[in-house]
Amino acid sequence: MKTAIRYYSKTGHTKKMAERIEKVIGTKALSIDNPINEDVDVLFLGSAVYAAGIDGNVKNFIASLNKEKVKNVICFSSAAVLTSSYPQVKTLLEKQGLNVDEREFHCRGQFSLIHRGRPNDEDLKNLELFIKGLNL
Repeated sequence: MKTAIRYYSKTGHTKKMAERIEKVIGTKALSIDNPINEDVDVLFLGSAVYAAGIDGNVKNFIASLNKEKVKNVICFSSAAVLTSSYPQVKTLLEKQGLNVDEREFHCRGQFSLIHRGRPNDEDLKNLELFIKGLNL
């Protein structure tokens, strides 16, 4: 099974999560500055919510995805206030005609003094268990 990991991270939180996925599945985690040019069975897409919305860079990346190259997308994210970026990301992906897995991983992210230190070791351990539980 061919996998890819792409993420967008302003604060380093989502990058930390992407690197944990890399460790589990052995696929290099790359920022969304790296387009998907090859066929992939599963794309792990990491994003976060900034001021209650998805960053424009993530929107542009999603718009660049080709449904003929990407069979399935599994989302992971962090946010300080919202419970998940999944609904926003899923809507954008589906508009591109992409299949979005119903399973997603989300944890709290630190913003100023809110959720200090998140994602923490426990969050990353839970992410690792989530990835292993996908049975890819």
